[in-house]
Amino acid sequence: MEIRVNPTRMELNRLKKRLTMAQRGHKLLKDKRDELIRQFIILVRKNKDLREHIEKELSSAFAKFLLARAVMPAESLEEALMYPTKTVSLEISKQNIMSVYAPKFNWAEEEGRGEDSSIYPYGFVDTSAELDISIETLSEILPQLMELAEVEKAVQLLAEEIEKTRRRVNALEYVLIPKLEETVRYITMKLEESERGALTRLMKVKDVVRAKM
Repeated sequence: MEIRVNPTRMELNRLKKRLTMAQRGHKLLKDKRDELIRQFIILVRKNKDLREHIEKELSSAFAKFLLARAVMPAESLEEALMYPTKTVSLEISKQNIMSVYAPKFNWAEEEGRGEDSSIYPYGFVDTSAELDISIETLSEILPQLMELAEVEKAVQLLAEEIEKTRRRVNALEYVLIPKLEETVRYITMKLEESERGALTRLMKVKDVVRAKM
C-alpha cells in the first residue's frame, strides 16, 4: 500500500530524501541493536557467574548460622546480633551503557559503635565458631551482592531497550521503508507516463505544424 501523495517531482524528491534518512536510521538502529545484544550477553554471563558464586556462599553461611542457632541459646544469639558494629552508606549514580542509564552503587562501611573495627558485634566467650564463620562470609560477599544488584538491573534495562530497538528496526524494515520505496516507484511511474504523454502531444503538434507548412 503506497503513501497517498500527489505525483509531482517535488514530492518525489522529498520522498527520496525521507527514504534515504529512513535507510540510514535503519542501519544505525541495527548497529545499536547488535551492540546492545553484545553488551547484554556479556552482562548475562557475568550475572550468572556472580549469582552462582553468591548462592553457594550464602548457602554455606546460612548452614553455619543454623548450626550456631542449634547449639546456642536463643537469648544469647539474639543478644549477640542485637547491635551491629558497622553500618553501610550507599550512594546511587548512573552508568551509561549504549544510552541506557543503569544504576551504579557506591557504598562505604562506617563504624557503628565504639572504636572496634571488628565485624563481630559480640565477644567470643558465649558464641559458637559457626556464627563467626557465617558473619565473616556474609561480610565478605557484601561487595559482590552490590555488584550483582547492579548487573541484574543493567540486564533488565538492556533487555527492555533491545526490545524497543528491535520494534523500531522492524517498523522501518518491514513497514516504512517498503511503503516509501513503493510510493517512490508509483510517483516515478506517473511522472514517466506524464512525460511520455507530453512527448506524444508535442510530436502530434509538430506533425500538425508540418502538415500546414
